[in-house]
Amino acid sequence: MERKPLEVESTDHHQKPSSAVYGGPVTAVDSVEDEAQEPKVVFRGWKVMPFIIGNETFEKLGIIGTLSNLLVYFTSVFNMKSITAATIINAFSGTINFGTFIAAFLCDTYFGRYKTLTVAVIACFLGSFVILLTAAVPQLHPTPCGNASTCVSPSTGQIAFLLMGLGFLVVGAGGIRPCNLAFGADQFNPKSESGKRGIDSFFNWYFFTFTFAQILSLTLVVYIQSNVSWTIGLTIPVVLMFLACLIFFAGDKLYVKVKASGSPIAGIAQVITVAIKKRGLNPAKHPSLNLYNYYPPKYANAKLKYTDQFRFLDKAAILTPEDKLEGDGKPSDPWKLCTMQQVEEVKCIVRVLPIWFAASIYYLTITQQMTYPVFQALQSDRRLGSRGFVIPAATYVVFIMTGMTVFIVIYDRVLVPTLRRITGLDTGITLLQRIGTGIFFAFASLVVSGFVEERRRTFALTKPTLGMAPRKGEISSMSAMWLIPQLTLAGVADAFAAIGLMEFYYKQFPENMRSFAGSIFYVGVGVSSYLANFLIATVHRTTQNSKTGNWLAEDLNKGRLDLFYFMIAGILAVNFAYFLVMARWYRYKGSDDEVTSYETNEDIIKQQQDKSTA
Repeated sequence: MERKPLEVESTDHHQKPSSAVYGGPVTAVDSVEDEAQEPKVVFRGWKVMPFIIGNETFEKLGIIGTLSNLLVYFTSVFNMKSITAATIINAFSGTINFGTFIAAFLCDTYFGRYKTLTVAVIACFLGSFVILLTAAVPQLHPTPCGNASTCVSPSTGQIAFLLMGLGFLVVGAGGIRPCNLAFGADQFNPKSESGKRGIDSFFNWYFFTFTFAQILSLTLVVYIQSNVSWTIGLTIPVVLMFLACLIFFAGDKLYVKVKASGSPIAGIAQVITVAIKKRGLNPAKHPSLNLYNYYPPKYANAKLKYTDQFRFLDKAAILTPEDKLEGDGKPSDPWKLCTMQQVEEVKCIVRVLPIWFAASIYYLTITQQMTYPVFQALQSDRRLGSRGFVIPAATYVVFIMTGMTVFIVIYDRVLVPTLRRITGLDTGITLLQRIGTGIFFAFASLVVSGFVEERRRTFALTKPTLGMAPRKGEISSMSAMWLIPQLTLAGVADAFAAIGLMEFYYKQFPENMRSFAGSIFYVGVGVSSYLANFLIATVHRTTQNSKTGNWLAEDLNKGRLDLFYFMIAGILAVNFAYFLVMARWYRYKGSDDEVTSYETNEDIIKQQQDKSTA
C-alpha cells in the first residue's frame, strides 16, 4: 500500500508547493529536512487553534442545532407520520455516515483535507439555510395541521426542496466528520514533545466541543424550536454555521495544508488480485522466510511480521520465475507480485471487519434511543416543577450525551487506575474488552427501555391521562423522567464502545489508512441506520394485522413498542455472543517495528515488561 511522499501546500504563491517527505503523514514540522532544496514550512500549533476549535464549536452547534429536532419538525410542520419521519431520519443519517467513506477517499486521493473541509463547511451552511427556508416560507411546507385528525400532506415540490437541504447537509457533514480531527492534528509537530501533547489536547477539546454542542442544541435550541418558533429556532443554526465559515476561512494563510497523497485502496486491490491470479500455487512451506518481502525506504507504515491468518492472501507474495524486480528490489509490476508487508497490511484490514460488523449491530441501540424515546416523551408527563414548565420531547436525548460525558471522566479518573492495579495493563482493560463492555451496557439499555415503555403504556391505559398529544394519543401520567435510566445506560455504552471503537480502528489500521479508519466508524453507524429502517419496516408490515396489533402504531398506547425493544435486545444478545467469539479470535496489530499477536492480558503485560527492561 505504498503511496507517493506527502506534500504540504505552500502559503506563498510565489513558491512551488513544498514537499515534506517523512515516513508518515505530515502533521506538524517546523521545517522540511533539507532547507536548501525545500522552502521552510511553519506549523503554528496552538496559534491556529482559535480558528479550528472556534470553527468546530460553531459548526457543531449549527449542524446539531439543525438535525437534533428534525424528527419533531417532520411530524409537526411537514405533517409526516411517525414511521415515515423515523424512516427518513434513519436513511438520512445512514447516507451521511456512508458519505464519510467517499469523502475520506476523495480527501486522501485528490483534494486534501483543507479543500474537502472548504466544500463541506459551505455545504453545511447552504443545507441549514435551505431547511430554514422550509420553515420561514409558508409555500415551502404544508398547511399546519393543529389538532385535526387528518392533515394535508406535503407536495412533491415541498418534499423536493426539503430533500435538497438534506442533500447539502449530507455533503457537508459527510466531508467534515472524517477530515476535521486530522486537519486539526496537522497543525502540530508530532516529532516534538510539545507537538505530541498538543495533538492529545486537541483530541480532548474536539470531543468536548462535540458533546457541548450536542447538549446545548438539545436543550436551548430545541426549546426555542419547539416552544417559541421554528423559524427563529432554525435561524440560530444558520447564523452559527455562517460564523463557523468566517472563522475557518480567517485562518486560511496560517494553516498547514497537507496535499492529497494517493489512496491505499490500490494496494488492497493489488493484493487481492494477485492472490487470485496465483491461487494455483502451492503455499510457502516457511512463509515468514520464503515470502517475498520488500520494505521501501521512508515508508509510511510500521514494518509488520508474518501472521498465519488468512493464508490464502500469502500467495500474492510468492516470487515466481516470471516475476521481475527493479534494481532496488521493488516489484516491476505490483499487479503481478506483492510484498509480504502489503499482504500483512491487508490482513490487518480483513481482521478488523468481523469486529466492525459487531459494532454496526451494536449501534442499533443508539439509533433507536435517538428516535423512539422522543415519541415516548411526547406521550408522557413532561412537566417540570410547580409552574408546569414542559420539557421539549427531543431534549430528553441529551441524557445520552450527559451519561457519556460524565462516565468518560469516571472511567478515566477512577476505573482505569483501579483496573490498572488489577490487570497490570496501562489502559486498565484491552480495547476489545472495552468495546464488549459497551455492547453489554447497550443490551441493558434496551431491556430497561422495554420495561419503561410497558410501564408508560400501562399508566396510559389504566390511569387518568393528561390530555391528547396532537396526532398521537392519550398522554400517560407516567413522568418522562423514567426515560432517563435507559438513555443514561446508552450514554455509558457509548463511552465504552464508541470511543473504544474509534481508538481501535485508529490503532489497528495501517498508518496510511487512518482517514479511512476514521470513516469506517461512521460507515458502521450508517449500516445500523439502514438496518434500523429495515427492522422498522418489517415489524410494521408484519404486525399491523396481528392479534397484538401494530407494534409501532402512531399512537404508542395502541402499539407494543416494549416488544420492539425486547426484540432488538435479543438481536444484541446474539451479537454480544458473536463479538466474544471474534474477540477471542482477534490478533492485535503490533506497534513500531514489532508485531506481536497477543490474545490475553498476560501476553500484553509481558510485552510491556519487555519494553520497560529494554
